[in-house]
Amino acid sequence: MRVWKTAWQSLKHRSLHSILSVLLLSFSTGLVLLLLHAQERFEASFKDNIKNIDMVVGAKGSPLQIILASVYHIDPPTGNIPLEEFEKLSKNPLVKESVPLSYGDNYQSWRIVGTSQRYAEWYGVKLASGKLASKSMEVCLGAAVAEATGLQIGDQFEGSHGLQAKGDHHHHPFKVVGIYQASGTVIDELILSPLSTLWEVHHSEGPKEITAGLFRFKSPMANLRLPRLVNKNTSMQAALPAIEVNRLFSLGANAILFLNILAYIMILIATLSVFLALFQGLKDDEPQLAFLRAIGSPRKKIITLLLSKGLILAFFAFIAAVLFNLISFALIGQYLSPAYKIPWHSIIVDLKTLYTFLSLCLIVGVASLLPAWHAYRINIIKSLQDA
Repeated sequence: MRVWKTAWQSLKHRSLHSILSVLLLSFSTGLVLLLLHAQERFEASFKDNIKNIDMVVGAKGSPLQIILASVYHIDPPTGNIPLEEFEKLSKNPLVKESVPLSYGDNYQSWRIVGTSQRYAEWYGVKLASGKLASKSMEVCLGAAVAEATGLQIGDQFEGSHGLQAKGDHHHHPFKVVGIYQASGTVIDELILSPLSTLWEVHHSEGPKEITAGLFRFKSPMANLRLPRLVNKNTSMQAALPAIEVNRLFSLGANAILFLNILAYIMILIATLSVFLALFQGLKDDEPQLAFLRAIGSPRKKIITLLLSKGLILAFFAFIAAVLFNLISFALIGQYLSPAYKIPWHSIIVDLKTLYTFLSLCLIVGVASLLPAWHAYRINIIKSLQDA
């Protein structure tokens, strides 16, 4: 205990060097933690939202755009498809279940989606209050929508045309009949209503159209046969979420790799600053250390003192790095949808955080070895004479 107290007093004596070392270590460590948690949450959220969907069909265009628009609702759709073709495909023996989607309107930028009641069931989302929307112009709100808009059961509102809040208003009031529980899925961000609602709002006549269709397969064989069938024999475009999401991850892999390399370079620079701070402190304290040796203090105690100083720096740097992450994700979370937010407890209570702390202690320990070795070989007589 006395060694730790002495180490702390020594660091306080050179507070400027200590603070600089902690800042460099905390920023670089915080950046590593930020990248690790952000990448993990991003990938987990994307995969959670497609785990029950084997195929998506939409209008001809980019398969990736179809997935982003129809599964994650973060891109405009490629167009509309005939309801008749969707229903015909749904009756294919390889199809287990399907869900239609029709969208193109919003309320305060929250998408209004015409669909079936099975859509929320696919994500395991249940109502927190109210009932399911079963009639035209009835809607159920996702948890994030309800929180952001303040709408409650029984309230009415008018939607806007398009996917931006500035679109023309439709003079067809929607009525809130239910609010879903928070789920961390895309359902949180949607306003769900029966398909007939969207057709009524847009005064659809003639053959009915929808925006996209989601499909579940009965067997893996369908992954090979159905997309080819759709793309060759229909006016629709098939997209497989698993393939497109992996493609999306691969597009960002180089950027993530660059940021990781940058973070580790910063850790290397920060480790060098710790080494310089400890070594400079050792040079300044060399007469005192020589005196301690002369009166009988063992070498082991002096080495332990230097290692203790390094570990104290690592500890405070780690605490600052965690705080940096909590503040960063709180600020970033204001601009992210609820499905991609990172809860604060997953930053603190996480194996990645623990491994990062242990790695930081190891790195700082290694940085302390050379000053410790120098202290081990200190020339008592010469140091006392130079003093």
